[in-house]
Amino acid sequence: MTALMIQGAGSNVGKSLMVAGLCRAAKLRGLSVAPFKPQNMSNNAAVTVDGGEIGRAQALQALACGLDPHTDMNPVLLKPESDVGAQVIVQGKRLTTVKAHDYATLKPTLMAPVLDSYHRLIARHDLVIVEGAGSPAEVNLRAGDIANMGFARAANVPVILVGDIDRGGVIAQIVGTKAVLDPADAAMIAGFIINKFRGDPTLFTDGYRLIENITQWRGFGTLPYFPLASKLPAEDALDIASSTGEGIKIACLALSRIANFDDLDPLKSEPGVHVHMVREGEPIPVDAALVIMPGSKSTRGDLAYLRAQGWDIDLLAFHRRGGRIHGICGGYQMLGTIVSDPGGIEGPPGVSLGLGLLNIATTMTPDKRLTRTTAIHAISGLPISAYEIHIGRSDGPDRLRPFATIDGNFEGATSADGLTTGSYLHGMFTDDAFRAAFLSGLGVAPSGYAHLPAIEATLDALAAHIEAHLDVAGILDLAR
Repeated sequence: MTALMIQGAGSNVGKSLMVAGLCRAAKLRGLSVAPFKPQNMSNNAAVTVDGGEIGRAQALQALACGLDPHTDMNPVLLKPESDVGAQVIVQGKRLTTVKAHDYATLKPTLMAPVLDSYHRLIARHDLVIVEGAGSPAEVNLRAGDIANMGFARAANVPVILVGDIDRGGVIAQIVGTKAVLDPADAAMIAGFIINKFRGDPTLFTDGYRLIENITQWRGFGTLPYFPLASKLPAEDALDIASSTGEGIKIACLALSRIANFDDLDPLKSEPGVHVHMVREGEPIPVDAALVIMPGSKSTRGDLAYLRAQGWDIDLLAFHRRGGRIHGICGGYQMLGTIVSDPGGIEGPPGVSLGLGLLNIATTMTPDKRLTRTTAIHAISGLPISAYEIHIGRSDGPDRLRPFATIDGNFEGATSADGLTTGSYLHGMFTDDAFRAAFLSGLGVAPSGYAHLPAIEATLDALAAHIEAHLDVAGILDLAR
């Protein structure tokens, strides 16, 4: 047993969740298993045990395997900085920033590090479960491909194709994929899975058989919709939703380049808290107990976006009424007086005026800080397990009132009136004791909710769901 690959008949068909569930199922069967995604595109990243960064979905899959996240699990990560350009992370470190039309030239050179990382993983584990990106049906992108069939053929890894019946047209998704694939690529596909089924699956029996007959691919089952999926971290910003809970309202700005938005997940799961995502064209709610300025992959770009929505006016009015505001990473930078990018690291060189709610100034620098850390919250004295993943350095008088300390050094800032805080610490709300103390300052009674155990329980439930409805033994037997 070596590896198998999950590819999708389209984007957002559930590949990441499928891989996470299969990883946990394989682990529970006693296998040493690891996730692998040759190329990912996401601004939701995780800091790895070896000091790099990978897509957040691969960090969740690593957790499903009982492993610390490692850069080999996602050797190429693309982090969009604009509609036409992205930062290219290779084996955890920034390589360059390219325009979309130039990436096709760079892409073939990345197969070597992809295979290098893959071979290290298969040498350490019984099984590697590989996740594709987008869809192999995007045959216009096939030349130099490292994400789907290009990788599958280079590494000789069998493929299972996943179709999403929830969006409709699943027969066309799967049959159409085979129709457009090169025969040698199509030969890598050993079977298919129907995902996100709602209702009585026997109603799709004829459609399932039709797919088998036309494609001559083996069906590995129909997986019903997994209702607990929302309890696991999402990777795609399109999947960010407001929480359904009732209680105090925490508003978060849905910035155009929002990054590391899983910072909000523990708050969304808290009883007595309603997290409201403020969307484009929507005002910041006046009844919010707190406004969170989240991370961003393009701080100056999102400052301009924020002002285009009129949120700067809303925030200043909210502050005048005594409202509390907390910025994380890019959001922290925006709360300062200026954001300077003389080298054009995140976009065109220049300086942008910040919101002026914190007396700090930020300068973008080429070096990126990537570290997992433990900080001490300045007010409560409680430890915070967190990570940093940012460029830019911030300084100013409000840094003398830190949000936290790290090894005795000041981290973050607090305004003179105490209403506005900012920090570079991601993942702070995952720490249960700190989260409870933070929320108590907003009047929320301790709930006893434990975030990481809840994630582990959901992964176990996902594995059981997959075991109940798919031919897991047959899927694992494919690995070669």
